[in-house]
Amino acid sequence: MYSKTILSSAIALALALPGTAGALEYAGVEASGYLRNITSVFTNSGTTANGASSMLDGDDHSSGDLLSFENSARIFLNGDLGDNFSWHADLNLIYDTEGVNEGSIGYKGYKNYSQYDYLRELYVDTGLGGWDTRIGKQQVVWGTADGIKLLDIINPTDFRFLNQSTMEDSRIPIWMLNTSKDVMDNGNVQFIVAQRRENLIPGLNQGGDPGQPFILKGVATITGQTGGFLNIAPALADVAGSFTNATQIPAFGPGANNPLFSPIGLTPFSGLTVDGFANSPSLLPFGASFGYQDLGIITQCGLDPTCTSDPNANNFVTNLMPVNSINPADTSWNVANPTSAFEHMPMASFATFNTFSSFDPQLGLFSGATSRYIVDKPADSNVNAGFRWKQNLDNGINYSVNYFYHYGSNPDINLSWHDSVTGERLTEQLSPAGDFFNNGTGAPGPDGIPDIADFTQSLSPDELPTNLAPGSGQLPATTLLHNSAGQFYGAFDPTLGFAGYNANPVELRFTETYHRMHSIGASFDYAFDTALAPVVLRGEFLYDKDDKQPVVNRQLLSNGALASSLVMEDADYFKYVLGVDVTVLTNLLVSGQFIQYRNLDFVDNGRGCITQTGSSTECATYTADFANMSVSNGLKKGYRNKEFYSLFFSKPFGESQRGRWNNITIYEEGGGWWNRFDVEYSFSDSLVGSLAWNAYWGDQDTTFGQFEDVSNFGLGIKYIFE
Repeated sequence: MYSKTILSSAIALALALPGTAGALEYAGVEASGYLRNITSVFTNSGTTANGASSMLDGDDHSSGDLLSFENSARIFLNGDLGDNFSWHADLNLIYDTEGVNEGSIGYKGYKNYSQYDYLRELYVDTGLGGWDTRIGKQQVVWGTADGIKLLDIINPTDFRFLNQSTMEDSRIPIWMLNTSKDVMDNGNVQFIVAQRRENLIPGLNQGGDPGQPFILKGVATITGQTGGFLNIAPALADVAGSFTNATQIPAFGPGANNPLFSPIGLTPFSGLTVDGFANSPSLLPFGASFGYQDLGIITQCGLDPTCTSDPNANNFVTNLMPVNSINPADTSWNVANPTSAFEHMPMASFATFNTFSSFDPQLGLFSGATSRYIVDKPADSNVNAGFRWKQNLDNGINYSVNYFYHYGSNPDINLSWHDSVTGERLTEQLSPAGDFFNNGTGAPGPDGIPDIADFTQSLSPDELPTNLAPGSGQLPATTLLHNSAGQFYGAFDPTLGFAGYNANPVELRFTETYHRMHSIGASFDYAFDTALAPVVLRGEFLYDKDDKQPVVNRQLLSNGALASSLVMEDADYFKYVLGVDVTVLTNLLVSGQFIQYRNLDFVDNGRGCITQTGSSTECATYTADFANMSVSNGLKKGYRNKEFYSLFFSKPFGESQRGRWNNITIYEEGGGWWNRFDVEYSFSDSLVGSLAWNAYWGDQDTTFGQFEDVSNFGLGIKYIFE
């Protein structure tokens, strides 16, 4: 009912405006606008990128299915406020029947500070004091590169359609003071004080926006249903709960002895790692014989062989183990090229999973830790500010320099463990308890002292074991959590009373924050004629100081230290675009660009580890590819210098050049491609038609290649009124 009301009201209002334009003009208000419908369909069959709600999801759309059915009424109002002031308003009534709503996160219609905001712009202009000043909700454009935003950093961006929307549509207007003045010879100085707002990135919220068509792999690694750590962490903890429950059951079946039976749960199993359980039954205590197929069964089904009733079962939802079919034993194990969560944690001891468990008195079972996504934004009083100097020189060179002190538009995601009852932040500690009870025999470890005392020690990352193969002399580490009072957490007291114990459940928090940074930019363009064609050379340059980068420590992750394995660290970037524009034939514009993003603080500390079964696994620390990293691709490393190449064509056509076609192709380093072809034609002064084709292809672990199944074709019709 709500959606029909919005849509019908928008159409009725837009249809009424042409008839009332005369009255508005008489009242000193000029009105114009348009009605528009854009209908787009998928051209490939598949799954909306990274939006799967189960590991067994297959195709969720076919070629020809609707991607969007967007209807809008755009209304522009202009008027005067005396001799020295004028005002402008841009109203945008819009609704997409195919938009995805998830809880309170909606993409069908109105969403504040998005490209579906009802109030796009509202500002007042004045020329008082010799300064051209605009106050209100508006857009300011500093950069003009094709297909990307480099210097265009004043307004945030709505990425709901990745980069398919026009810059003008995807740019999010914000409230600001914008004033400029012409000075000297062909010079102009501009000052900006702007509201702080962030980019709109689908998937960055507690719900994860399942079903959204353009959720980047890097975002899905945080909040995705199948591959996001927000959901993986409690799923891992549930599996830990299954193992803890298993240690309390004397027998799994009639007449069978339980080789994992332990009255103190998983705490004695600090000498056994995940890889030891999955890949070498001889390492298990008491003559047990398990393997990765058994790990797959317990992961997906819990302790219920029918896979129907265990509340701790994963049920093929979250990517904990590779899934090949509905048979939970039909899995694989490869720690050298991990594609699932457990494969990323081969050196984690089973005592570590005691930490992730707690006892649920309502269910009467041991269950796992929980997780939560929290948004911690700066206060509204914190604003962004900057200036730009622009000048046209007599020799034909135009240039600008600018500075912007601002909050980053992309968020930092910080992980931390907390006591879910008191909220206290907990310390994640790795302890040299690998010989605790000597793998269940009850004897002291090779250091000759009871290993319970080893919990007083904390290993630094450099002190962690790198070779757990038999005969290496190195033993596993155990990940523990403790509060400021020194109390440890877990389903059972991991210290057996040595340092105290807290039975409260734990929670892994993902906190979205924003940081201050400095952006220093410059641009130039120079036009000249040649014997063949007019040519324009241009460039944009940007130095970002005090920005952030995601850094993955695979060794900490391998040992189960989830909160410490992915952190945001300081980084400076230098980014630039060099372009050349040539007009050939009859008004055919050809434009080429070279784009490079240079990470001046790139982290790449290579290190290999040997697991308990002698397998090689990655223990490096590196800057992750934030857009493309995923549990399924080994948390892909980023680029020290990431390069893009673009080629753009544009040409008018038809009678009186009433139409224009454009085509842009962008290639990204790593093998990703995006091509957009669009045509717009004016059938009359009031009726405009358009079509657009967006194709993505290439390596699935690139920004563009991952969206191959979301390639689409759209048609639009627009009725303009004045």
